[in-house]
Amino acid sequence: MGAPEMGKKLDAFAELDHLRYNRIGIPEAIFAPGKSPSQVVTLAGEMLESDPGPVLVTRAARAQVAALLEVYPESWVHPDPVAFPDALASVVLRSAPSRTGIVGVITAGTTDIPVAEEAAATLRACGIPYQHVPDIGVAGLHRLLGKIGELRSFDVLIVAAGMEGALPSVLGGLVQNPVIAVPTSVGYGASAAGSTAMMSMLASCAPGVAVVGIDNGFGAACAAVRIVAGKAEKSGDGA
Repeated sequence: MGAPEMGKKLDAFAELDHLRYNRIGIPEAIFAPGKSPSQVVTLAGEMLESDPGPVLVTRAARAQVAALLEVYPESWVHPDPVAFPDALASVVLRSAPSRTGIVGVITAGTTDIPVAEEAAATLRACGIPYQHVPDIGVAGLHRLLGKIGELRSFDVLIVAAGMEGALPSVLGGLVQNPVIAVPTSVGYGASAAGSTAMMSMLASCAPGVAVVGIDNGFGAACAAVRIVAGKAEKSGDGA
């Protein structure tokens, strides 16, 4: 028997890794920027036909989302295109079966929601339940303190914050859960398109806070998927 087919070339513009989900429990995402709407639809169709796992498109512009929904109208779009019409979107065309565990997707402010929604879409695609806890940034600390019990109930926290990026550090000093910090390119003055938040998170005095790159909701969710899957496997609840 020959080696398994790792990918398939599509008109010389892409080669899909169909076995990634089987290897690591996270699918190859279709990264939409730089691709035409027809290329995105072609890639999505090939993955739906040949890939055993979930199918996810990230960072899709309005025309790409419209093209996908025309062919696959039952897809999930994150964030809500009505509430965030100018945001790049993630489109989930097929999800994995639901797994055990739950991830809290936390935002410091409303403008962090599109990045958090990229994380939510990735979790949905991978079959990981999640719950949003929005707008609990440190400028109104009472909002956060009133939700500590709820926040401690999640297996993992994904925390998206711009400005000075303080929220993950505060949470890292209050909860035992793994905290994955996502700096966002949101803020006034010296926020430097997310660089200030990222450096603040990397310099956090709360030990054990993990940090991904600016606006990388996808990467944060992939880390959360690995944590939840590993916990389920050790407890005997894994697939």
